[in-house]
Amino acid sequence: MATSVSTRRRGLDGYFRITERGSTVRTEVIAGVTTFMTMAYILFLNPLILSGPDRTGTTLPAPAVLTMTALAAGITTIAMGAYARYPFALAAGLGLNGVVAFQLVQGNGLTWPEAMGVVVLEGLIILVLVLTRFRQAVMESVPFALKTAIAAGIGLFITIIGLVDAGVVTRTSAPGAPPVQLGAGGELQGWPTLVFIVGLLLIIWLHIRRVRGALLIGILASTILATIVNELFLDGAGFGGAANFGSVAEFPSADNFSLIGNFSFGFFAQMGIIAAVLAVFTLMLSDFFDTMGTAVGLGREAGLLDREGRLPDVDRVLQVDSAAAAVGGALSCSSNTTYIESASGIADGGRTGLTAVVVGGLFLLSIFFAPIANIVPLQAAAPALVLVGFLMMLTVRDIPWDDVELALPAFLTIVLMPFTYSITNGIGAGFITYVFIKVSRGKAAEVRPMMYLAAAAFVVYFAIFYVREIFT
Repeated sequence: MATSVSTRRRGLDGYFRITERGSTVRTEVIAGVTTFMTMAYILFLNPLILSGPDRTGTTLPAPAVLTMTALAAGITTIAMGAYARYPFALAAGLGLNGVVAFQLVQGNGLTWPEAMGVVVLEGLIILVLVLTRFRQAVMESVPFALKTAIAAGIGLFITIIGLVDAGVVTRTSAPGAPPVQLGAGGELQGWPTLVFIVGLLLIIWLHIRRVRGALLIGILASTILATIVNELFLDGAGFGGAANFGSVAEFPSADNFSLIGNFSFGFFAQMGIIAAVLAVFTLMLSDFFDTMGTAVGLGREAGLLDREGRLPDVDRVLQVDSAAAAVGGALSCSSNTTYIESASGIADGGRTGLTAVVVGGLFLLSIFFAPIANIVPLQAAAPALVLVGFLMMLTVRDIPWDDVELALPAFLTIVLMPFTYSITNGIGAGFITYVFIKVSRGKAAEVRPMMYLAAAAFVVYFAIFYVREIFT
């Protein structure tokens, strides 16, 4: 018996290279728990972001979205650990789910199955590009400053979503008034907004004290506060039906799995060929740049890069990540991608795929807590969005602000995302401006062909009204 156990341990050690990378099984398990705690907030946020009605008035049931979010994260993260053998965890990408909810569904008028069809298609296309090694070539054509600006812009976009959900930023309609304002009538009002403020201060306090799971703790604490406020001061109606602890952990019902395979490629008919292709292209761009930067950054943090700054077997990481995008769409929980929060587990010593396997296992266990999604009000989750936005904005320090050829396109990329409520608009403005400045300065040769192709596609996107007028 002892020999059998020893053999299994040697097999586990050898497969994941635990000793070779200076770790232990215990360390890997602890690192996995840490990573899960730092990114488990997505189980609460994803159902909230994917919560609005589509053009048919259909909404995605929150418990089912939470179940699918946990299932997709569990499957893809275990695949990352077992196949790529890196301590990288995956889940529904913040920012990418914003594209699905606010751009594809609300902006382009797609149904939820059609929007998820866009996700599935872009994931499959990226997988093909990875297998043909085309993805690396595309990545190399985009200046690092623009890749950095995309992440920062998404951070601002997520921040304004959180502030709007909390009621801190509201729109105005009075003639001569600014388009947005602070709270209601220019001042903060209402108990729900107060819950957001308390929750935000709590999450900030937890974050600066380096408390693991700060976002999750903050969401849960804010939900408890919202429930108390709801019952004591608002007669159970101030937060709608959200802030009531009527749901408990239970074995998931068949309805929780009803979203599996609920996607459609009918978005081509709804949007038209050009707009549909651009939608897939835009979502694909976000997946491209986010994953490549995250993988290299996490690899550097873990000390796993080679002497030339490359991550060994990066193709396996990209293959899993690309397939994960399609899996997320097929399960109606949006594109799954590699999470930068994996750095928390790496900081706790995680160096191998065993860390990811532990994270994936914990996500699968989370399926049993799907009903909890109903008790988290927007104001309790919004503080986490604001802090995540801050963390993503930290990348702006890597932009060379003294180089106008890069800084100006990066600036437009960043500001147009929140100001127009569209990630596509920000990326397009940055690409077009970058190419325009280079050509205007007689440096057309410095722009790679793929950037010209991307900029041309975005020109068509921005001029779609005139294109329709001409051809119709």
